Amino acid sequence: MQSQIEFQIYNFYKEDILSLIALSASVGWDYDEDEINTIMSAGTIYGHKTEQGEIISSAALIPYGNKLASIGMVIVNENYRGYGLGKKVIQACIDSVPNNVTIMLAATAEGYPLYKKLGFQSVTCIHKLISDNNNSFYHIKKNHDYDIVPLTDTHFNDVHKLDQRAVGADRKLFLKSRIKQAKQGVVVRAKNGDLIGYGLSIEGPIHLILGPIVALNHDVATHIIHHLATGYKGKLRIDVPDGQSSFITYLEQCGFKRVSQPPIMIKNSIQLPRRNGTLYGIAAQAFG
Repeated sequence: MQSQIEFQIYNFYKEDILSLIALSASVGWDYDEDEINTIMSAGTIYGHKTEQGEIISSAALIPYGNKLASIGMVIVNENYRGYGLGKKVIQACIDSVPNNVTIMLAATAEGYPLYKKLGFQSVTCIHKLISDNNNSFYHIKKNHDYDIVPLTDTHFNDVHKLDQRAVGADRKLFLKSRIKQAKQGVVVRAKNGDLIGYGLSIEGPIHLILGPIVALNHDVATHIIHHLATGYKGKLRIDVPDGQSSFITYLEQCGFKRVSQPPIMIKNSIQLPRRNGTLYGIAAQAFG
């Protein structure tokens, strides 16, 4: 352990975004300006700098009301590993919320041992699925029991309620930022007027990310992703919570490949807040 050098922890702001993108790229991750802007709008990014001002670590803490918070974007420059920077920056995130708030994160294999030492425990997992194109989607017939329409400001309160029940926490601030970032947003209305689903697509440097996807059932979820993916010629990505096995099977039949299964780890609780089983795709691993 190299402990002879001490680095100070900073809160990062918009003027640091380009340096954070460079840090992300240095470890092969694809955070871009829009994604980091959304993180900053909904939460806080902590990290270390050298005396010369180079950003050499990061970790983001995104609070969801007074029940839940998510840690993501945990990165340490390869040239500065061994100083305990990862532990310190994650601890800064932990210390920023009360100890009765459940903290969650999606763990990489590399980070898992550190999270374990810091008191996190695995409770479930997510399934990362990638498709090189969407030409292999099965054709699905229009369902006449509901309508899919573009998401507008008039839908926000209903979307917020759907999301809160799906996630078990209040993500109002995050949702507002994520909707602004979205390439496309849709809602699903039943014939009686009830909102029974919503979905967003986010265009990143490599993939069109499908998520969050919240839906009353599997059928509604499949219609949402078809709507969001139609006409897009590039690569697609969706991160599906464990427990949606039939939905995952359907995606694999449509050409998606399961590329990893990161564990979801939590601290300050033995379980995630109660969810109602309607979350079919998370926003991104950083957001939980």
